[in-house]
Amino acid sequence: MSGKETWRRLLTYVGQYKTTTCWVIVSAVLSVLASLIGPYMIGQAIDHMVDKGVVDFKGIAQILAGLGIVYVVGSLFSWLLTYLTNRIAFQTVNDMRRELFDHFNILPLSFHDTHPQGDSISRFVNDMDAVSDGLLQGFSTLITGIITIIGSIVLMLYISPIMTLVVLVSTPITYGVARFITTRSQRMFREQAKILGSLNGYVEEMIGGQRVVTAFHYENRSLEEFSARNEQLYQAGVKSQFYGSLSNPSTRLVNNMTFSVTAMIGCISIILGGISVGGLSSFLIYTNLFAKPFNEITGVLTQFQAATASAQRIFAILDSPPEQPEKSNAVQLERSKGTILFDHVKFSYNPERTLITNFSLEVKPGTRVAIVGQTGAGKTTLVNLLMRFYDVDSGSISIDGVNINDMSRDSLRTNFGMVLQDTWLFSGTIRDNIAYGKPEATDEEVIAAATAANAHSFIKRLPHGYDTVISGSGDSLSQGQKQLLTIARVILVDPPMLILDEATSSIDTLTEARIQKAFMKMIAGRTSFVIAHRLSTIREADLILYMKNGDVVESGTHEGLLASGGHYASLYNSQFTTA
Repeated sequence: MSGKETWRRLLTYVGQYKTTTCWVIVSAVLSVLASLIGPYMIGQAIDHMVDKGVVDFKGIAQILAGLGIVYVVGSLFSWLLTYLTNRIAFQTVNDMRRELFDHFNILPLSFHDTHPQGDSISRFVNDMDAVSDGLLQGFSTLITGIITIIGSIVLMLYISPIMTLVVLVSTPITYGVARFITTRSQRMFREQAKILGSLNGYVEEMIGGQRVVTAFHYENRSLEEFSARNEQLYQAGVKSQFYGSLSNPSTRLVNNMTFSVTAMIGCISIILGGISVGGLSSFLIYTNLFAKPFNEITGVLTQFQAATASAQRIFAILDSPPEQPEKSNAVQLERSKGTILFDHVKFSYNPERTLITNFSLEVKPGTRVAIVGQTGAGKTTLVNLLMRFYDVDSGSISIDGVNINDMSRDSLRTNFGMVLQDTWLFSGTIRDNIAYGKPEATDEEVIAAATAANAHSFIKRLPHGYDTVISGSGDSLSQGQKQLLTIARVILVDPPMLILDEATSSIDTLTEARIQKAFMKMIAGRTSFVIAHRLSTIREADLILYMKNGDVVESGTHEGLLASGGHYASLYNSQFTTA
Protein backbone atom coordinates (compact mmCIF):
# COMPACT_ATOMS: atom_id res chain seq x y z
CA MET A 1 0.00 0.00 0.00
CA SER A 2 1.46 3.34 -1.04
CA GLY A 3 1.68 6.39 1.21
CA LYS A 4 -1.12 8.17 -0.66
CA GLU A 5 -3.43 5.18 -0.36
CA THR A 6 -2.61 4.90 3.33
CA TRP A 7 -3.53 8.52 4.07
CA ARG A 8 -6.60 8.33 1.85
CA ARG A 9 -7.75 5.41 3.97
CA LEU A 10 -6.91 7.21 7.21
CA LEU A 11 -9.01 10.16 6.11
CA THR A 12 -12.06 7.89 5.77
CA TYR A 13 -11.91 7.48 9.55
CA VAL A 14 -11.61 11.24 10.01
CA GLY A 15 -14.57 11.74 7.67
CA GLN A 16 -16.89 10.19 10.26
CA TYR A 17 -16.60 13.42 12.26
CA LYS A 18 -17.79 15.91 9.66
CA THR A 19 -19.16 18.48 12.12
CA THR A 20 -15.95 18.61 14.13
CA THR A 21 -13.92 18.75 10.92
CA CYS A 22 -15.98 21.73 9.70
CA TRP A 23 -15.30 23.56 12.95
CA VAL A 24 -11.61 22.74 12.56
CA ILE A 25 -11.63 24.40 9.13
CA VAL A 26 -13.55 27.45 10.43
CA SER A 27 -11.14 27.81 13.38
CA ALA A 28 -8.16 27.46 11.07
CA VAL A 29 -9.47 30.08 8.65
CA LEU A 30 -10.21 32.63 11.37
CA SER A 31 -6.93 32.08 13.25
CA VAL A 32 -4.95 32.41 10.00
CA LEU A 33 -6.89 35.49 8.90
CA ALA A 34 -6.00 37.09 12.22
CA SER A 35 -2.33 36.28 11.66
CA LEU A 36 -2.53 37.76 8.12
CA ILE A 37 -4.33 40.95 9.08
CA GLY A 38 -1.82 41.71 11.82
CA PRO A 39 1.25 42.33 9.59
CA TYR A 40 -0.75 44.64 7.31
CA MET A 41 -1.85 46.70 10.30
CA ILE A 42 1.74 46.84 11.58
CA GLY A 43 2.86 48.23 8.20
CA GLN A 44 0.12 50.86 8.38
CA ALA A 45 1.27 51.86 11.86
CA ILE A 46 4.88 52.23 10.68
CA ASP A 47 3.77 54.48 7.83
CA HIS A 48 2.14 56.77 10.42
CA MET A 49 5.67 57.58 11.57
CA VAL A 50 6.55 59.97 8.76
CA ASP A 51 9.68 61.61 10.15
CA LYS A 52 11.32 62.81 13.34
CA GLY A 53 8.67 64.71 15.24
CA VAL A 54 6.06 63.86 12.60
CA VAL A 55 4.19 60.93 14.15
CA ASP A 56 0.43 60.32 14.08
CA PHE A 57 0.09 58.95 17.63
CA LYS A 58 -3.72 58.94 17.49
CA GLY A 59 -3.76 56.85 14.30
CA ILE A 60 -1.10 54.51 15.71
CA ALA A 61 -3.13 54.06 18.93
CA GLN A 62 -6.25 53.14 16.93
CA ILE A 63 -4.29 50.64 14.86
CA LEU A 64 -2.70 49.08 17.95
CA ALA A 65 -6.13 48.75 19.62
CA GLY A 66 -7.47 47.00 16.56
CA LEU A 67 -4.35 44.87 16.41
CA GLY A 68 -4.90 43.76 20.00
CA ILE A 69 -8.48 42.69 19.21
CA VAL A 70 -7.31 40.81 16.10
CA TYR A 71 -4.66 38.90 18.02
CA VAL A 72 -7.05 38.02 20.88
CA VAL A 73 -9.59 36.62 18.39
CA GLY A 74 -6.80 34.79 16.57
CA SER A 75 -5.50 33.25 19.81
CA LEU A 76 -9.01 32.13 20.77
CA PHE A 77 -9.57 30.31 17.49
CA SER A 78 -6.02 28.97 17.56
CA TRP A 79 -6.79 27.34 20.93
CA LEU A 80 -10.08 25.99 19.55
CA LEU A 81 -8.21 24.58 16.55
CA THR A 82 -5.75 22.76 18.82
CA TYR A 83 -8.56 21.34 20.97
CA LEU A 84 -10.59 20.10 18.01
CA THR A 85 -7.63 18.57 16.19
CA ASN A 86 -6.71 16.71 19.39
CA ARG A 87 -10.26 15.44 19.64
CA ILE A 88 -10.37 14.25 16.03
CA ALA A 89 -6.98 12.54 16.32
CA PHE A 90 -7.88 10.63 19.46
CA GLN A 91 -11.37 9.72 18.24
CA THR A 92 -9.91 8.43 14.99
CA VAL A 93 -7.26 6.31 16.74
CA ASN A 94 -9.89 5.07 19.19
CA ASP A 95 -12.04 3.88 16.26
CA MET A 96 -9.05 2.25 14.57
CA ARG A 97 -7.98 0.50 17.76
CA ARG A 98 -11.51 -0.82 18.33
CA GLU A 99 -11.75 -2.02 14.72
CA LEU A 100 -8.35 -3.67 15.01
CA PHE A 101 -9.38 -5.48 18.19
CA ASP A 102 -12.66 -6.60 16.61
CA HIS A 103 -10.77 -7.89 13.59
CA PHE A 104 -8.32 -9.77 15.78
CA ASN A 105 -11.24 -11.68 17.26
CA ILE A 106 -12.35 -12.97 13.86
CA LEU A 107 -8.93 -13.80 12.44
CA PRO A 108 -8.35 -17.53 11.95
CA LEU A 109 -6.19 -19.41 14.42
CA SER A 110 -3.58 -19.82 11.68
CA PHE A 111 -2.88 -16.07 11.89
CA HIS A 112 -2.22 -16.17 15.63
CA ASP A 113 -0.10 -19.29 15.20
CA THR A 114 2.23 -17.52 12.75
CA HIS A 115 2.46 -13.99 14.22
CA PRO A 116 4.38 -13.16 17.41
CA GLN A 117 2.15 -11.78 20.16
CA GLY A 118 4.59 -8.98 20.92
CA ASP A 119 4.45 -7.73 17.34
CA SER A 120 0.65 -7.74 17.44
CA ILE A 121 0.66 -5.82 20.74
CA SER A 122 3.09 -3.31 19.22
CA ARG A 123 0.53 -2.51 16.52
CA PHE A 124 -2.08 -1.77 19.19
CA VAL A 125 0.23 0.48 21.23
CA ASN A 126 3.29 1.86 19.44
CA ASP A 127 1.83 2.01 15.93
CA MET A 128 -1.43 3.56 17.14
CA ASP A 129 0.51 6.22 19.06
CA ALA A 130 2.54 7.02 15.94
CA VAL A 131 -0.66 7.41 13.89
CA SER A 132 -2.14 9.65 16.59
CA ASP A 133 0.96 11.88 16.60
CA GLY A 134 0.91 12.08 12.80
CA LEU A 135 -2.77 13.05 12.71
CA LEU A 136 -2.35 15.53 15.55
CA GLN A 137 0.54 17.32 13.90
CA GLY A 138 -0.76 16.89 10.38
CA PHE A 139 -4.25 18.31 10.73
CA SER A 140 -3.44 21.72 12.14
CA THR A 141 -0.22 22.07 10.15
CA LEU A 142 -1.80 21.12 6.83
CA ILE A 143 -5.02 23.13 7.13
CA THR A 144 -3.44 26.31 8.52
CA GLY A 145 -0.52 25.93 6.12
CA ILE A 146 -2.69 25.90 3.00
CA ILE A 147 -4.73 28.91 4.13
CA THR A 148 -1.61 30.82 5.18
CA ILE A 149 0.11 30.21 1.83
CA ILE A 150 -2.91 31.36 -0.19
CA GLY A 151 -3.53 34.41 2.01
CA SER A 152 0.14 35.40 2.03
CA ILE A 153 0.37 35.24 -1.78
CA VAL A 154 -2.72 37.43 -2.19
CA LEU A 155 -1.44 40.09 0.22
CA MET A 156 2.12 39.98 -1.18
CA LEU A 157 0.76 40.50 -4.70
CA TYR A 158 -1.21 43.47 -3.40
CA ILE A 159 1.92 45.03 -1.91
CA SER A 160 4.53 44.18 -4.60
CA PRO A 161 4.05 41.78 -7.54
CA ILE A 162 7.78 41.82 -8.40
CA MET A 163 8.96 40.76 -4.95
CA THR A 164 6.14 38.19 -4.86
CA LEU A 165 7.54 36.64 -8.04
CA VAL A 166 10.94 36.23 -6.33
CA VAL A 167 9.30 34.45 -3.40
CA LEU A 168 7.25 32.15 -5.64
CA VAL A 169 10.30 31.16 -7.70
CA SER A 170 11.87 29.67 -4.56
CA THR A 171 8.83 27.49 -3.82
CA PRO A 172 9.61 24.67 -6.32
CA ILE A 173 13.17 24.56 -4.98
CA THR A 174 11.88 24.18 -1.41
CA TYR A 175 9.46 21.44 -2.44
CA GLY A 176 12.08 19.62 -4.49
CA VAL A 177 14.55 19.55 -1.60
CA ALA A 178 11.91 18.23 0.84
CA ARG A 179 10.64 15.65 -1.67
CA PHE A 180 14.13 14.35 -2.38
CA ILE A 181 14.82 13.74 1.31
CA THR A 182 11.44 12.31 2.36
CA THR A 183 11.18 9.74 -0.43
CA ARG A 184 14.50 8.27 0.73
CA SER A 185 13.73 8.32 4.44
CA GLN A 186 10.29 6.66 4.19
CA ARG A 187 11.82 3.23 3.68
CA MET A 188 13.89 3.70 6.84
CA PHE A 189 10.80 4.48 8.92
CA ARG A 190 9.10 1.29 7.68
CA GLU A 191 12.16 -0.70 8.67
CA GLN A 192 12.21 0.98 12.08
CA ALA A 193 8.56 0.05 12.75
CA LYS A 194 9.22 -3.54 11.69
CA ILE A 195 12.26 -3.92 13.98
CA LEU A 196 10.35 -2.34 16.88
CA GLY A 197 7.59 -4.95 16.50
CA SER A 198 10.19 -7.73 16.44
CA LEU A 199 11.88 -6.37 19.56
CA ASN A 200 8.56 -6.16 21.42
CA GLY A 201 7.82 -9.77 20.50
CA TYR A 202 11.19 -10.93 21.81
CA VAL A 203 10.86 -8.98 25.06
CA GLU A 204 7.41 -10.46 25.66
CA GLU A 205 8.73 -13.98 25.08
CA MET A 206 11.64 -13.53 27.47
CA ILE A 207 9.59 -11.90 30.22
CA GLY A 208 6.80 -14.46 29.87
CA GLY A 209 9.30 -17.31 30.11
CA GLN A 210 11.58 -15.78 32.72
CA ARG A 211 11.51 -18.89 34.90
CA VAL A 212 12.72 -21.03 32.00
CA VAL A 213 15.34 -18.42 31.09
CA THR A 214 16.68 -18.49 34.64
CA ALA A 215 16.47 -22.27 34.99
CA PHE A 216 18.56 -22.85 31.87
CA HIS A 217 21.04 -20.03 32.63
CA TYR A 218 19.96 -18.30 29.43
CA GLU A 219 20.28 -14.77 30.83
CA ASN A 220 23.53 -13.92 29.05
CA ARG A 221 22.39 -15.30 25.70
CA SER A 222 19.01 -13.58 25.96
CA LEU A 223 20.81 -10.33 26.79
CA GLU A 224 23.06 -10.77 23.77
CA GLU A 225 20.07 -11.39 21.51
CA PHE A 226 18.21 -8.43 23.00
CA SER A 227 21.27 -6.21 22.60
CA ALA A 228 21.62 -7.24 18.96
CA ARG A 229 17.98 -6.44 18.19
CA ASN A 230 18.12 -3.27 20.25
CA GLU A 231 21.20 -2.19 18.31
CA GLN A 232 19.33 -2.83 15.05
CA LEU A 233 16.50 -0.61 16.31
CA TYR A 234 19.02 2.04 17.36
CA GLN A 235 20.70 2.06 13.96
CA ALA A 236 17.38 2.14 12.11
CA GLY A 237 16.07 4.87 14.42
CA VAL A 238 19.17 7.04 14.06
CA LYS A 239 19.15 6.75 10.27
CA SER A 240 15.43 7.43 9.90
CA GLN A 241 15.49 10.39 12.29
CA PHE A 242 18.67 11.81 10.76
CA TYR A 243 17.47 11.69 7.18
CA GLY A 244 13.98 12.78 8.21
CA SER A 245 15.34 15.79 10.12
CA LEU A 246 17.40 16.99 7.13
CA SER A 247 14.31 18.29 5.36
CA ASN A 248 13.55 21.08 7.84
CA PRO A 249 16.97 22.81 7.96
CA SER A 250 17.34 22.34 4.19
CA THR A 251 14.08 24.11 3.42
CA ARG A 252 14.85 26.80 6.01
CA LEU A 253 18.14 27.47 4.21
CA VAL A 254 16.32 28.05 0.92
CA ASN A 255 13.71 30.25 2.64
CA ASN A 256 16.33 32.35 4.42
CA MET A 257 18.14 32.97 1.15
CA THR A 258 14.83 34.00 -0.41
CA PHE A 259 14.16 36.36 2.51
CA SER A 260 17.55 38.02 2.06
CA VAL A 261 17.08 38.54 -1.67
CA THR A 262 13.57 39.90 -1.13
CA ALA A 263 14.79 42.36 1.53
CA MET A 264 17.47 43.70 -0.83
CA ILE A 265 14.96 44.20 -3.64
CA GLY A 266 12.58 45.89 -1.20
CA CYS A 267 15.22 48.36 -0.05
CA ILE A 268 15.92 49.31 -3.65
CA SER A 269 12.17 49.76 -4.23
CA ILE A 270 11.95 52.11 -1.24
CA ILE A 271 14.78 54.23 -2.66
CA LEU A 272 13.04 54.34 -6.02
CA GLY A 273 9.72 55.19 -4.37
CA GLY A 274 8.00 51.95 -5.40
CA ILE A 275 7.06 50.90 -1.86
CA SER A 276 6.84 52.43 1.60
CA VAL A 277 8.85 51.37 4.64
CA GLY A 278 5.68 50.04 6.25
CA GLY A 279 4.82 48.14 3.08
CA LEU A 280 8.26 46.48 3.04
CA SER A 281 7.92 45.59 6.71
CA SER A 282 4.54 43.96 6.05
CA PHE A 283 5.88 42.18 2.98
CA LEU A 284 8.86 40.71 4.85
CA ILE A 285 6.52 39.43 7.56
CA TYR A 286 4.35 37.85 4.86
CA THR A 287 7.47 36.29 3.38
CA ASN A 288 8.10 34.58 6.71
CA LEU A 289 4.45 33.62 7.01
CA PHE A 290 4.57 32.16 3.49
CA ALA A 291 7.71 30.14 4.31
CA LYS A 292 6.47 29.08 7.74
CA PRO A 293 4.05 26.35 6.50
CA PHE A 294 6.81 24.81 4.39
CA ASN A 295 9.15 24.79 7.37
CA GLU A 296 6.45 23.36 9.65
CA ILE A 297 5.39 20.71 7.18
CA THR A 298 8.94 19.58 6.61
CA GLY A 299 9.45 19.72 10.39
CA VAL A 300 6.61 17.25 11.02
CA LEU A 301 7.50 15.05 8.07
CA THR A 302 9.22 12.74 10.55
CA GLN A 303 5.90 12.21 12.34
CA PHE A 304 4.13 11.89 8.98
CA GLN A 305 6.49 9.18 7.84
CA ALA A 306 6.38 7.29 11.13
CA ALA A 307 2.57 7.53 11.07
CA THR A 308 2.46 6.27 7.48
CA ALA A 309 4.67 3.27 8.25
CA SER A 310 2.66 2.45 11.38
CA ALA A 311 -0.68 2.86 9.60
CA GLN A 312 0.48 0.46 6.90
CA ARG A 313 1.29 -2.14 9.58
CA ILE A 314 -2.16 -1.65 11.13
CA PHE A 315 -3.95 -1.90 7.78
CA ALA A 316 -1.96 -5.03 6.97
CA ILE A 317 -3.72 -6.69 9.92
CA LEU A 318 -7.11 -5.22 9.04
CA ASP A 319 -6.71 -6.51 5.48
CA SER A 320 -5.81 -10.03 6.66
CA PRO A 321 -8.66 -12.35 5.66
CA PRO A 322 -10.93 -13.29 8.57
CA GLU A 323 -12.32 -16.71 9.25
CA GLN A 324 -14.36 -18.05 6.35
CA PRO A 325 -17.73 -16.26 6.56
CA GLU A 326 -20.60 -18.30 7.89
CA LYS A 327 -23.49 -19.18 5.63
CA SER A 328 -26.49 -16.88 5.78
CA ASN A 329 -28.66 -19.83 6.79
CA ALA A 330 -26.14 -21.31 9.23
CA VAL A 331 -27.65 -23.90 11.56
CA GLN A 332 -27.82 -22.97 15.25
CA LEU A 333 -26.74 -26.08 17.13
CA GLU A 334 -28.76 -26.39 20.31
CA ARG A 335 -27.68 -28.75 23.09
CA SER A 336 -26.04 -31.54 21.10
CA LYS A 337 -26.74 -35.22 21.63
CA GLY A 338 -23.05 -35.91 21.08
CA THR A 339 -23.03 -37.96 17.84
CA ILE A 340 -19.87 -37.07 15.88
CA LEU A 341 -18.75 -38.36 12.49
CA PHE A 342 -15.36 -37.79 10.84
CA ASP A 343 -15.81 -38.79 7.20
CA HIS A 344 -12.60 -39.20 5.12
CA VAL A 345 -11.07 -36.05 6.56
CA LYS A 346 -7.95 -34.65 4.92
CA PHE A 347 -6.03 -31.69 6.31
CA SER A 348 -2.65 -29.98 6.23
CA TYR A 349 -1.25 -26.81 7.81
CA ASN A 350 1.20 -26.59 4.94
CA PRO A 351 -0.06 -27.52 1.44
CA GLU A 352 3.29 -29.16 0.73
CA ARG A 353 2.94 -31.56 3.65
CA THR A 354 -0.32 -33.39 4.37
CA LEU A 355 -0.82 -34.17 8.06
CA ILE A 356 -4.14 -36.05 8.10
CA THR A 357 -4.71 -38.06 4.95
CA ASN A 358 -7.91 -40.09 5.29
CA PHE A 359 -9.36 -40.01 8.80
CA SER A 360 -12.77 -41.54 9.50
CA LEU A 361 -14.38 -42.11 12.89
CA GLU A 362 -17.89 -42.40 14.26
CA VAL A 363 -18.43 -41.41 17.89
CA LYS A 364 -21.72 -42.33 19.54
CA PRO A 365 -23.35 -40.17 22.23
CA GLY A 366 -21.71 -40.43 25.62
CA THR A 367 -18.53 -42.07 24.28
CA ARG A 368 -15.26 -41.21 25.98
CA VAL A 369 -12.59 -41.12 23.28
CA ALA A 370 -8.92 -40.99 24.25
CA ILE A 371 -6.34 -39.89 21.67
CA VAL A 372 -2.69 -40.83 22.22
CA GLY A 373 0.46 -40.90 20.15
CA GLN A 374 3.86 -39.34 19.78
CA THR A 375 4.27 -35.57 19.65
CA GLY A 376 3.24 -34.20 16.25
CA ALA A 377 1.01 -37.18 15.46
CA GLY A 378 -2.03 -34.94 14.88
CA LYS A 379 -3.88 -35.34 18.19
CA THR A 380 -4.51 -31.66 18.87
CA THR A 381 -5.16 -31.11 15.16
CA LEU A 382 -8.31 -33.23 15.43
CA VAL A 383 -9.53 -30.95 18.19
CA ASN A 384 -8.73 -27.85 16.11
CA LEU A 385 -10.78 -29.29 13.24
CA LEU A 386 -13.65 -30.31 15.51
CA MET A 387 -13.86 -26.77 16.96
CA ARG A 388 -13.44 -25.23 13.48
CA PHE A 389 -10.31 -23.38 14.47
CA TYR A 390 -9.20 -24.74 11.11
CA ASP A 391 -11.40 -26.09 8.29
CA VAL A 392 -10.79 -29.45 6.65
CA ASP A 393 -9.25 -29.56 3.18
CA SER A 394 -11.62 -32.36 2.11
CA GLY A 395 -14.05 -34.74 3.71
CA SER A 396 -16.41 -33.61 6.44
CA ILE A 397 -17.11 -33.55 10.17
CA SER A 398 -20.70 -33.84 11.33
CA ILE A 399 -22.40 -33.44 14.71
CA ASP A 400 -25.86 -34.92 15.13
CA GLY A 401 -25.94 -35.46 11.38
CA VAL A 402 -25.20 -31.81 10.48
CA ASN A 403 -21.96 -30.78 8.79
CA ILE A 404 -20.12 -28.41 11.14
CA ASN A 405 -19.37 -26.15 8.14
CA ASP A 406 -23.14 -25.55 7.96
CA MET A 407 -23.30 -24.49 11.62
CA SER A 408 -22.59 -21.13 13.20
CA ARG A 409 -19.22 -21.20 14.94
CA ASP A 410 -20.63 -19.72 18.13
CA SER A 411 -23.29 -22.39 18.54
CA LEU A 412 -20.78 -25.13 17.67
CA ARG A 413 -18.17 -23.98 20.20
CA THR A 414 -20.79 -23.35 22.89
CA ASN A 415 -21.51 -27.08 22.87
CA PHE A 416 -17.92 -27.90 23.81
CA GLY A 417 -16.10 -27.34 27.05
CA MET A 418 -12.31 -27.17 26.71
CA VAL A 419 -9.62 -27.63 29.34
CA LEU A 420 -6.18 -27.13 27.81
CA GLN A 421 -2.67 -27.75 29.01
CA ASP A 422 -1.92 -24.01 28.93
CA THR A 423 -3.99 -22.22 31.54
CA TRP A 424 -5.47 -18.83 30.73
CA LEU A 425 -6.64 -16.46 33.45
CA PHE A 426 -7.41 -12.76 33.33
CA SER A 427 -7.01 -9.92 35.80
CA GLY A 428 -9.99 -10.07 38.13
CA THR A 429 -11.40 -12.00 41.05
CA ILE A 430 -11.35 -15.77 41.43
CA ARG A 431 -15.14 -15.70 41.09
CA ASP A 432 -14.98 -13.78 37.79
CA ASN A 433 -12.42 -16.20 36.37
CA ILE A 434 -14.55 -19.24 37.19
CA ALA A 435 -17.70 -17.57 35.83
CA TYR A 436 -15.98 -16.47 32.60
CA GLY A 437 -18.22 -18.67 30.42
CA LYS A 438 -21.35 -18.01 32.51
CA PRO A 439 -21.24 -14.45 33.89
CA GLU A 440 -24.77 -14.70 35.28
CA ALA A 441 -23.87 -17.68 37.53
CA THR A 442 -24.86 -17.40 41.20
CA ASP A 443 -22.34 -17.65 44.02
CA GLU A 444 -23.75 -21.06 44.89
CA GLU A 445 -23.14 -22.31 41.33
CA VAL A 446 -19.58 -20.97 41.33
CA ILE A 447 -18.80 -22.61 44.66
CA ALA A 448 -20.35 -25.89 43.52
CA ALA A 449 -18.19 -25.90 40.37
CA ALA A 450 -15.06 -25.10 42.39
CA THR A 451 -15.88 -27.85 44.87
CA ALA A 452 -16.37 -30.37 42.06
CA ALA A 453 -12.98 -29.36 40.65
CA ASN A 454 -11.35 -29.75 44.07
CA ALA A 455 -10.52 -26.03 44.07
CA HIS A 456 -12.80 -24.81 46.86
CA SER A 457 -10.43 -25.67 49.70
CA PHE A 458 -7.44 -23.69 48.37
CA ILE A 459 -9.69 -20.79 47.33
CA LYS A 460 -11.01 -20.44 50.88
CA ARG A 461 -7.43 -20.19 52.12
CA LEU A 462 -6.75 -17.17 49.91
CA PRO A 463 -6.82 -13.72 51.62
CA HIS A 464 -10.29 -12.81 50.31
CA GLY A 465 -11.57 -16.19 49.18
CA TYR A 466 -13.55 -15.97 45.94
CA ASP A 467 -13.12 -12.18 45.94
CA THR A 468 -9.31 -12.45 45.81
CA VAL A 469 -7.99 -10.44 42.86
CA ILE A 470 -5.38 -12.16 40.70
CA SER A 471 -3.29 -10.91 37.79
CA GLY A 472 -3.62 -12.21 34.25
CA SER A 473 -0.54 -14.37 34.73
CA GLY A 474 -1.83 -15.71 38.06
CA ASP A 475 1.63 -15.41 39.61
CA SER A 476 0.20 -15.76 43.12
CA LEU A 477 -1.14 -19.24 42.27
CA SER A 478 0.66 -22.48 41.56
CA GLN A 479 0.38 -24.04 38.12
CA GLY A 480 -1.84 -26.75 39.53
CA GLN A 481 -4.16 -24.24 41.21
CA LYS A 482 -4.52 -22.30 37.95
CA GLN A 483 -5.41 -25.54 36.17
CA LEU A 484 -8.05 -26.30 38.80
CA LEU A 485 -9.67 -22.92 38.14
CA THR A 486 -9.89 -23.61 34.41
CA ILE A 487 -11.44 -27.01 35.17
CA ALA A 488 -13.98 -25.36 37.49
CA ARG A 489 -14.75 -22.88 34.69
CA VAL A 490 -15.79 -25.73 32.36
CA ILE A 491 -17.71 -27.60 35.06
CA LEU A 492 -19.76 -24.44 35.68
CA VAL A 493 -20.71 -24.10 32.00
CA ASP A 494 -21.86 -27.74 31.91
CA PRO A 495 -21.42 -28.31 28.14
CA PRO A 496 -22.81 -31.42 26.40
CA MET A 497 -19.37 -32.34 24.99
CA LEU A 498 -15.88 -32.08 26.45
CA ILE A 499 -12.34 -31.71 25.16
CA LEU A 500 -9.54 -32.31 27.65
CA ASP A 501 -6.12 -31.61 26.17
CA GLU A 502 -3.54 -32.60 28.80
CA ALA A 503 -5.99 -31.17 31.33
CA THR A 504 -4.26 -32.70 34.37
CA SER A 505 -0.67 -32.35 33.19
CA SER A 506 0.17 -29.66 35.77
CA ILE A 507 -1.47 -31.36 38.75
CA ASP A 508 0.20 -33.66 41.25
CA THR A 509 -0.73 -37.34 41.29
CA LEU A 510 -2.94 -37.14 44.40
CA THR A 511 -4.90 -34.15 43.11
CA GLU A 512 -5.10 -35.80 39.69
CA ALA A 513 -6.82 -38.81 41.23
CA ARG A 514 -9.41 -36.53 42.83
CA ILE A 515 -9.88 -34.60 39.59
CA GLN A 516 -10.37 -37.81 37.66
CA LYS A 517 -13.30 -38.62 39.93
CA ALA A 518 -14.77 -35.18 39.25
CA PHE A 519 -14.19 -35.68 35.54
CA MET A 520 -15.89 -39.08 35.61
CA LYS A 521 -19.00 -37.47 37.09
CA MET A 522 -18.87 -34.64 34.57
CA ILE A 523 -18.16 -36.92 31.61
CA ALA A 524 -20.97 -39.36 32.44
CA GLY A 525 -23.43 -39.27 29.55
CA ARG A 526 -21.35 -36.77 27.58
CA THR A 527 -19.25 -37.28 24.47
CA SER A 528 -15.68 -36.43 25.37
CA PHE A 529 -12.24 -36.34 23.80
CA VAL A 530 -9.22 -36.76 26.04
CA ILE A 531 -5.68 -36.11 24.83
CA ALA A 532 -3.07 -37.28 27.32
CA HIS A 533 0.53 -38.34 27.57
CA ARG A 534 -0.08 -39.89 30.98
CA LEU A 535 -1.73 -43.04 29.76
CA SER A 536 -2.80 -43.89 33.30
CA THR A 537 -5.45 -41.16 32.95
CA ILE A 538 -7.25 -42.80 30.00
CA ARG A 539 -7.52 -46.46 30.97
CA GLU A 540 -11.27 -46.20 31.47
CA ALA A 541 -11.91 -44.64 28.04
CA ASP A 542 -14.50 -46.35 25.85
CA LEU A 543 -12.28 -45.97 22.81
CA ILE A 544 -8.57 -45.30 22.56
CA LEU A 545 -7.07 -44.06 19.28
CA TYR A 546 -3.34 -44.32 18.70
CA MET A 547 -2.31 -41.80 16.05
CA LYS A 548 0.84 -41.75 13.99
CA ASN A 549 1.61 -39.25 11.21
CA GLY A 550 -2.00 -38.05 11.17
CA ASP A 551 -3.57 -41.50 10.82
CA VAL A 552 -5.16 -43.85 13.34
CA VAL A 553 -3.00 -46.95 13.35
CA GLU A 554 -4.64 -48.64 16.37
CA SER A 555 -7.99 -48.35 18.11
CA GLY A 556 -9.76 -50.21 20.88
CA THR A 557 -10.05 -50.40 24.64
CA HIS A 558 -7.17 -50.25 27.08
CA GLU A 559 -7.20 -53.98 27.76
CA GLY A 560 -7.61 -54.90 24.11
CA LEU A 561 -4.75 -52.71 22.93
CA LEU A 562 -2.45 -54.01 25.64
CA ALA A 563 -3.28 -57.58 24.64
CA SER A 564 -2.50 -56.86 20.98
CA GLY A 565 1.04 -55.80 21.93
CA GLY A 566 1.21 -52.98 19.35
CA HIS A 567 2.15 -49.30 19.46
CA TYR A 568 -0.13 -48.48 22.38
CA ALA A 569 1.16 -51.34 24.49
CA SER A 570 4.73 -50.30 23.77
CA LEU A 571 4.01 -46.67 24.69
CA TYR A 572 2.10 -47.67 27.83
CA ASN A 573 4.78 -50.03 29.09
CA SER A 574 7.51 -47.48 28.42
CA GLN A 575 6.10 -45.30 31.17
CA PHE A 576 6.90 -47.94 33.74
CA THR A 577 10.30 -48.92 32.36
CA THR A 578 13.27 -47.69 34.35
CA ALA A 579 16.03 -46.07 32.42
